[in-house]
Amino acid sequence: MDIIKRNNIHVVGNQDALQTLMFAHGFGLDQHTFSKIIPAFEHDYKIILFDNVGGGKAELKAYSPKRYETISGYATDVADIIQALEAKNVTFIGHSVSGMVGVLTSLLYPGMIERLILLGSSPRYLNDAKDGYIGGFDNQALTSLFEAMEGNYHAWASGFAKLVTRHEDKPELAEAFAAALSEIRPDIAIQVAKAIFYLDHREALPKITVPTLIIQTANDPAVPGIVSEYMEARIPNAKRTPVQTHGHFPQHTAPEEVIDAMKSFL
Repeated sequence: MDIIKRNNIHVVGNQDALQTLMFAHGFGLDQHTFSKIIPAFEHDYKIILFDNVGGGKAELKAYSPKRYETISGYATDVADIIQALEAKNVTFIGHSVSGMVGVLTSLLYPGMIERLILLGSSPRYLNDAKDGYIGGFDNQALTSLFEAMEGNYHAWASGFAKLVTRHEDKPELAEAFAAALSEIRPDIAIQVAKAIFYLDHREALPKITVPTLIIQTANDPAVPGIVSEYMEARIPNAKRTPVQTHGHFPQHTAPEEVIDAMKSFL
């Protein structure tokens, strides 16, 4: 299959730049989620944008329940894209679950990614009482979440969007996210959501060998602040930068802060 078409890939910015920025969106979004960030880097970097299979304008027939049963399938896709474009000196910017996709790619395919920027990312969303780990969700909460998705997907999308955007003063954010979620085929959305919410990649953190920036909002309902502190303590050569905004989408609600944090890191 044509990888460019499969992932709806666009390469923008400075085509002659020596450094590449690869942006990867989170669940329910597409590459346009970074539209407020991209202009700040177009002059100095080659920029790779793409849609994850199962969402956006990615090739729908490329979706395979077996391949994407875990997020490892998405890590393989990232490696495919880097190889197909012969991209060099890649800094991977992953929002939400795509942060862990980038982590896995850097470990499974050493040398492909030079630096990681984890934007609102988590190695595990489910609490682990045995280890005293707080991920933000317990089993009952996740059971209720998936029952709601299976019972009335579109109603769930509307409620979930309001929960994670956390900006009542900007209802258009929740409306846009709900609309994006509603465009995903419900059976695909449910399977991908389960792969996300039940993942556990805590053991991968100490194995990361590339410089890593962790960007965390002040009040993220999907990823509590303590998760970013957990990652910073366990990832070698990691730096954590808080941004003063609420919700799970700082690229929309605090783009200038995200840009400043990225530029400082880069």
